[in-house]
Amino acid sequence: MLCHILAYNIAIFAINYKKQVIMAKTLFKRYIWLVDTIYRANGITFKEINERWIRNSMSGGEDLPLKTFNNHRVAIEDIFDINIVCNKKNGYKYYIENVEDMKKGGVRSWLLNTFAVNNLINESHHLKHRILFEQIPSGQKHLSTIIEAMRDGRTLEMTYKSFWKQDSYTIEVEPYFVKIFRQRWYMGAKHIKKDALRIYALDRVLEIQETDKTFIFPKDFYPDEYFYNCYGIIRDDNYPPEIILLKVFGTQREYLRSLPLHHSQEEIETGDDYSVFRYYLSPTYDFVQEIMSQGSKVEVLLPEHLRNEIRADAEIIANRH
Repeated sequence: MLCHILAYNIAIFAINYKKQVIMAKTLFKRYIWLVDTIYRANGITFKEINERWIRNSMSGGEDLPLKTFNNHRVAIEDIFDINIVCNKKNGYKYYIENVEDMKKGGVRSWLLNTFAVNNLINESHHLKHRILFEQIPSGQKHLSTIIEAMRDGRTLEMTYKSFWKQDSYTIEVEPYFVKIFRQRWYMGAKHIKKDALRIYALDRVLEIQETDKTFIFPKDFYPDEYFYNCYGIIRDDNYPPEIILLKVFGTQREYLRSLPLHHSQEEIETGDDYSVFRYYLSPTYDFVQEIMSQGSKVEVLLPEHLRNEIRADAEIIANRH
């Protein structure tokens, strides 16, 4: 009899737990939908929000109660640090107070965009085969372990196989940050024995596990400042930042205008079929590769040493073809 009661209680607990998980996921999707709707509208009344809500599959055709809406606003502020406020002087329209911070990018913007698109795709099952994504396999296996270690302030024991070395090696690191670049995830971590910050590509990690050792993330370290004068993932003190001038021809300049290579990009000269862009950054290997990928559409004007390097690489390519 006792076994039957215990089994019954366990079953009830499992059912209730599953219900709570489903409810939490549903609420999270509603929060994302609400933020995305208000963010894209740039000023929207509650009536307009409700009209869009009814058209959404999550609504089940029912209105969004004002009390529920206000509860969602409070939860969104707690979870995402996003404040939804009402402008009573402009027709009682709701807007996101700290929208400028979101426009600058960062984790909040990335999370919002990712989950908003995911919600929309899940609602439109018949469109899934018409929406194509780039695969980023390096993040599937190790990213969760790294982020959990960053959250808990614990070191990682990692077996790594570099492209530049024949044998793999095992080290202990303090994970500082993760960064995505060209479909690859990278981890910035302090090599404990060498007492130096290193960048590790996750697709070259063979094994990784969290240890029971803790570390304190330095309060004066900011990843965005670390890469401020860099392009991509390489920071090399042998390549100090300098002024770089690129002459870009034809429609290629439109691509740079819409998606700058670096935050320092300035268009300083415009002709009938060209533009000159100015940068202040470190001309590391990944930046050279980016210039080379532009082909004949880009010419390096300054500095001279970078111009010579591109010329030498171009001559090698020409000889091989």
